[in-house]
Amino acid sequence: MSDNLVLYKADDKVGIVTLNRADKLNALSMEMRLAVEKVLRQADDDPATSVIVLNGEGRSFCVGFDIGGSHGPKGSPWRHDALKYRERLGTSVRCLMTPWHLRKPVIASVQGHALGGGCELAMFCDLTIAAEDAVFGEPEMLFSQAGPGFVMPWLIGHKRARELIYFGDTIDAKTALRYGMINRIVPAAELRAATMKYAKRLALIAPEALAAAKQAINRGADASGFNTAIQAGLDVIAPLYAATTEVGKQFDEIKARDGFKAALKWRRDQFKA
Repeated sequence: MSDNLVLYKADDKVGIVTLNRADKLNALSMEMRLAVEKVLRQADDDPATSVIVLNGEGRSFCVGFDIGGSHGPKGSPWRHDALKYRERLGTSVRCLMTPWHLRKPVIASVQGHALGGGCELAMFCDLTIAAEDAVFGEPEMLFSQAGPGFVMPWLIGHKRARELIYFGDTIDAKTALRYGMINRIVPAAELRAATMKYAKRLALIAPEALAAAKQAINRGADASGFNTAIQAGLDVIAPLYAATTEVGKQFDEIKARDGFKAALKWRRDQFKA
């Protein structure tokens, strides 16, 4: 199963990495997070390519971390231990940040949902092309969680990022473009073709120049405290994930009794007034 969660193929000088869990809208289980990291690094090591495209199979790019499964205490000894949760979240963020740390530029090709960890994954990519139907956001706050990869303020500014993160709201592709979260919007039916055209144009640039430019930009961000800020965010957020909050407790109780969709509906209905 793990071998099929994330796929890789090369098209001329473009390596294509595909999230392949369409039946779950490419929700990121821990197994899939690790597979994303592994396959992206394999793509980075492919001597035949100089650009990487990251896309998702099915109707959505990625709906974020898989929170629909069981989190019983026997199967999750880390769940209420802040130190163990910090370690687990650290692994997750390391996986999400993989595009940032590769030598080659990574282009995210986004359709449908890019939420939570999926939104963060797209933001850690160098460039993002979105379909007109794409929706972005980090709704974790609605479930008494947040982050864990706080990259959004670095891309769209603190005021806009605070509003999206605090409220857990989503935005459409046009708003994401206006905010500077993505680079281009194309019709949904043209997303794959437009992404490949974009990627192949980028692949005409000398790979050495692309790698050097990426490294220079990243080092500038790191000099401004980028990586330190991401890790500091993890230190603060881990205890929140491990804590039992009133909202989180009610959400988990409804999920256990009536199912994940019912818990989502219960939480969303509170914001309709």
